[in-house]
Amino acid sequence: MDEGTSALAAAIGTRVRQERQARGWTLDRLAEAAGVSRRMVINVEQGAANPSVGTLLRMSDALGVGLPALVESPEPRTLEVVRKGEGRALWSGEFGGRGTLVAGTESPDVVELWDWTMGPGDQHASEAHSPGTKELLQVQHGSITVVTAGQSIPLDTGDALTFPGDVAHSYINTGTEPARFSLAVFEPGVGSGHRPEPTR
Repeated sequence: MDEGTSALAAAIGTRVRQERQARGWTLDRLAEAAGVSRRMVINVEQGAANPSVGTLLRMSDALGVGLPALVESPEPRTLEVVRKGEGRALWSGEFGGRGTLVAGTESPDVVELWDWTMGPGDQHASEAHSPGTKELLQVQHGSITVVTAGQSIPLDTGDALTFPGDVAHSYINTGTEPARFSLAVFEPGVGSGHRPEPTR
């Protein structure tokens, strides 16, 4: 992990541990609630892992906080400005892509705003999020394909798509140019239930 990724992993680990301990939960209890291994919880808390977005979502939902709460400082704020380049890069692609969480709200009804770039050939597969989750996406540059609910939807610059995020879905850059898109995720009732078990 590079220095920025290591610092983010350490910050996430600290937040996960704080949230778990505030509830009086053991490592095993969090692992069971999130549907991840005890070893993964330990690695995340120690900042030794660079967990997938899916793993972070399962852990944040189990703890009853939104994903933004795990990557931001715990102090409550009524106004938060995130300057260009200050978002939290939580995904990196094989061909130079990045998924950056730039803003988000607190639970129980969490809204996340993402800035995604994908190099030609990059793809990101996402597990189903919690029931009722909706995603809104707009392509800012280039073209991508969204695969969801058995459909493959090509999108070009300026195109937008709204789709359910509570089914498995993926974003793919099948073109020859880099692509960039904005993504908003609305996840109602975070912490009120468990995510579906991931398919293996």
